[in-house]
Amino acid sequence: MRILIADDDTISRTMLQAVLRKWGYEVSTAVDGTEAWEKLQETDAPRLAVLDWMMPGMDGLRLCRKLRAQPRTDPLYLLLLTSRADRQDIVLGLEAGADDFVAKPYDPEELHARIKVGQRILDLQDERTARQRLQGVLEMAGAVCHELSQPLQIVATCCDLLLRGLDPRDPKVRTFGKLRAGVDRLGDLTGKILRVTEYRTKDYLDGRKIVDLEKASSSDDQEWPGSEEAALDRANLLGSRRGRGISLDSECAGG
Repeated sequence: MRILIADDDTISRTMLQAVLRKWGYEVSTAVDGTEAWEKLQETDAPRLAVLDWMMPGMDGLRLCRKLRAQPRTDPLYLLLLTSRADRQDIVLGLEAGADDFVAKPYDPEELHARIKVGQRILDLQDERTARQRLQGVLEMAGAVCHELSQPLQIVATCCDLLLRGLDPRDPKVRTFGKLRAGVDRLGDLTGKILRVTEYRTKDYLDGRKIVDLEKASSSDDQEWPGSEEAALDRANLLGSRRGRGISLDSECAGG
């Protein structure tokens, strides 16, 4: 995790930087509020900032107000370092947009604990944002699946009608079987998307995650047959009604 330190005092800034790096954080520094503002506008800006209250030019309080007035896609967690302990000052800082305070001189264990709280809150916010985005995607996907349902049923019915008119020995049975299996697979997927009731993911490529449709969708006994063999069984059944059915084994053997 990246953390920004904004402090005009070189010694304090250097010592805090060394402490944060020792804890495993990647650290960026700024000598005043103006430089901190500029660094927080960068594309890969840190999400957590430790800001000294008293700085020349733009102090920590003004920086908090300016950051909170700015529309942002990714939220920030702002921690103010201050020697002010008066209750009114704390209220003033919180109203300006600070998320937390650490009193100077700070206790390293307390500072570390408060940074962990900030990191945990940012992680929860990211998870909530991901869920909201997923919900929007699923709603759109659900609408698409609903519109696809009828055309898929029509194609499936046409495949069955074509199979009904073929001798199971006909090579075209295998072709129509593949088409029917593809339609069945699409029907199964659209059904699962429509039945998604919770946010469940599984690992994908390059460390990414995708929705696990098997676990995320509610169970439903109505499933599409979903295989080429099922289509051949259908052809056998329809053919047997005309007195010329054959076994699946003989078809697979090319008999």
